[in-house]
Amino acid sequence: MEYCIGIDEAGRGPLAGPVTAAAVLLPADFPVEQLKDSKKLTPKRREALRELIISRACWSVGWASHRTIDQLNIHYATLLAMERSFLGLACGDKWDIP
Repeated sequence: MEYCIGIDEAGRGPLAGPVTAAAVLLPADFPVEQLKDSKKLTPKRREALRELIISRACWSVGWASHRTIDQLNIHYATLLAMERSFLGLACGDKWDIP
């Protein structure tokens, strides 16, 4: 069985604060046609999709602090946040994954 995991970040632009990344694994029957650029969705639609993703998908969030950004630089801190989000995925309790 093959899986596709989407990972994206937020927080690269601000001058302060952490960088955040999220990893999401959608089930095969997820209505992907509903997913759009979140900036183009109405707040009401964005909230409805958030609830759908949280209830049906396997997801995780990872961070790298401002101190880590200062130590590594924003590029490597972003990759670290992405790695942490990926490693935080635990789908076995939602799905029958070996």
